[in-house]
Amino acid sequence: MNRNLAKGLQVAWDLPEFRGGLRHLIDLDEVSVLLATLSVPEPDREVERGALLLLRSGLEAVEVREAVLLLLERDEVRRPLVAAVEPLVDRPGQAAAIASAAEDPAVRREVRAVLDSARVRELIWQAIDSQVSHDRLGLIRQTALLFVRHSSVRRLAWALRRHGVLRELRRKP
Repeated sequence: MNRNLAKGLQVAWDLPEFRGGLRHLIDLDEVSVLLATLSVPEPDREVERGALLLLRSGLEAVEVREAVLLLLERDEVRRPLVAAVEPLVDRPGQAAAIASAAEDPAVRREVRAVLDSARVRELIWQAIDSQVSHDRLGLIRQTALLFVRHSSVRRLAWALRRHGVLRELRRKP
């Protein structure tokens, strides 16, 4: 898991609106420790797998998905989050591209469409499993299936490309 992503999740975790929505669903202290562990430069592979399993099981719950979408959809949550994350990212171009995408209503609409589809979520997790297992062929296969079968994924990728997010993710630090 990307260290900057873990830092961003840590910032989100500190927002009372986000934590309040999850308080009755998961052990907040456990997640806080996990995010702190993931934000170090070289997290342990088992900790990384544990975080992915927690994220996967969490996104299957409607309440957790809604809390994640709250981060993007509500101005009073999204703007402070983006402002807090920008100084943490070691690549300013990436931070600017993500901030620009987060302000685009079309991006937010497509993120919701992607997260609301159980089939898309399953293919995403299969792709993540392939990446963690260093199975390049599996990763390519799952990614191709996502783009071929699901127009919401294509629209989201196109919107992220328009904002330069994909270019910045490929750029070497």
